[in-house]
Amino acid sequence: MILLVDDTPENLISLKNVLEKHGFEVDTANSGEEALKKVLKNSYVLIILDVQMPEMDGFEVAEVISGYSKAKETAIIFLSAANTEFRFIAKGYSSGGLDYITKPVDINILLLKIKTFYRIYEQNRKLSEIQTALLEEIEFRKEAEQKKDEFISIASHELKTPLTSVKGYIQLLERGLNKGDIETVKSHLSKAQIQLEKLNGLIADLLDISKIESGKLKFNKQYFDFDQLLDGIIEVIHQSNPDFNIVKNGMVSAKIFGDEMRIEQVIVNFITNAIKYSPGTSQATMTVRLQNNELYLGVKDYGIGMQPDQVKRVFEKFYRVEETSHRFQGLGIGLYISSEIIKRHGGQINVQSVYGEGSEFYFTIPIEQLSAEV
Repeated sequence: MILLVDDTPENLISLKNVLEKHGFEVDTANSGEEALKKVLKNSYVLIILDVQMPEMDGFEVAEVISGYSKAKETAIIFLSAANTEFRFIAKGYSSGGLDYITKPVDINILLLKIKTFYRIYEQNRKLSEIQTALLEEIEFRKEAEQKKDEFISIASHELKTPLTSVKGYIQLLERGLNKGDIETVKSHLSKAQIQLEKLNGLIADLLDISKIESGKLKFNKQYFDFDQLLDGIIEVIHQSNPDFNIVKNGMVSAKIFGDEMRIEQVIVNFITNAIKYSPGTSQATMTVRLQNNELYLGVKDYGIGMQPDQVKRVFEKFYRVEETSHRFQGLGIGLYISSEIIKRHGGQINVQSVYGEGSEFYFTIPIEQLSAEV
C-alpha cells in the first residue's frame, strides 16, 4: 500500500485517483502528524511525501519514520515544488528518502519509479523469505545432526551395558562350571538372560525406528480380547517386578480390531516407564474404558513427574529429560514409537503430569475402527 502525504487536498485527490487507476492501493494523510500515526498502525511499501507542510515538513517526518523499526523497509519519495535547490535534494536523501522529485510531476516518470520500488520491494521480500527459510533449514540440519550424534552416543552406551554384563556373567559361569557350583551357575544364567532380553528390546526399538523412517512398520490387525491382553501384561510385569503393584480399573468387555502385539508394546512401555520413573513407590494405576465411541487406556504413576516444557516434547524422537538422563537408562525412542503405533490405529496419545507428583500416559482410539461383531 502507498501512503500519500500532502497538506493540499486537491494534490492528494488527483494523485490518489491516478495511482488507483493503475491498480495501486492508496492511503492518504493531510499532515505530518497524521502520517506518523498511520505509519505506526499500518504497513506501507512506499510513502510519497510532500516537502513543504506546516508544523512538520517532509524532512522532519522522514527522519521520525526512519526511527520506526516497523517502517525500516518502507521507501520514501519526496515531492517538492519550491525546494528544488541541490541543498534541499541532498537533505531529502540524508533524511531517509530514496528519491526526490520536483514539481510539476511527470506522472509517467512517477509511475515508473513507483513500479520500480514495488518490484524492488517484492524482490527484497522474497529474498528475505528465502534467507529466513535457509536459516531455519540450517538450524534444523544442525539440530538433527546434534540429535543424531547424541543418539549414537546414547545407543552405544546403552547397547554396551548389557553386552558387558553378559560377558561378565559368561566368565562367572565358566568359573562356576569348573567348580561344579550348579546353583551359582543357574543364578548367573538367569541374570545373563535378563541382560540379553534388555539387549533384544533395545535392538527391537532400533529396528522399529528404522521401519518408521522408511515407512515399512507393518501391522497385523485382527480381532482380539482386550481385557485378556491387559491381564496377561499385568501378570508378566508382576513376575519381573513382584514388589510393584498394577491396579486395574475398568473393563472393555469387547473384542478389539487392531495389531495386538503393537498395542501390547505401547501398554508395556507405559507400565515400564511408570515403574522406571517412580523410584521409592510401589504402585501404578491402569484405567481402561469405552467412552464417546473411543477406547481409553491410561497408566498413572506417582513418581517424579515432568515440567510443562518437558511434557510438550516427551513424544519427540530421541527426547530424554535432561535431569533424568543420567539417572535412568534408555534410548528416548519408546514413547515416539508408541505414538506412531497409536497414530496408525487412528488414535491419539498424550500425557498429563505434575512435577514431583507423577504422570498419566494415555491413548484413545476410535472404537468404530477397532470393535465390531466377529
